[in-house]
Amino acid sequence: MNKIIISGLTAGVVLLILSALGLYTTIWLFPNLATQYFDPAFDTQSSRVAIYFIHPFIISLALSWFWSRFKGILTGSFLARGLEFGLIYTLVAIFPMMLLIYSAMSISIAMVGTWFVSGLLQGVVSGFIFEKMNP
Repeated sequence: MNKIIISGLTAGVVLLILSALGLYTTIWLFPNLATQYFDPAFDTQSSRVAIYFIHPFIISLALSWFWSRFKGILTGSFLARGLEFGLIYTLVAIFPMMLLIYSAMSISIAMVGTWFVSGLLQGVVSGFIFEKMNP
């Protein structure tokens, strides 16, 4: 249980840093995409900003538990196991959710694409961290 929590919190810190870097990179590289967040569909209340900072920890702790349950099924090298873990997470959770979001909200496919890539990176990076900390 200790390995699950420690590796989950470690992955949460890394994901939070990558999330912030991704946000600023998107604003810098794709300013037109970033302006879509000013649409009324997005809630910009400052009272909910804490969710942005908590989200990586919730995801990483859940993925850490998932890793501990299914790591024996994943075979291969360090890179192969981390990539496979990220792809499994992406196919099971991220892809269906992005499809649902795109069908229900008036947002561009580019925005959904960036969220999809972000989710894929979350899974792969978490897989690498869990593989190193909880093999």
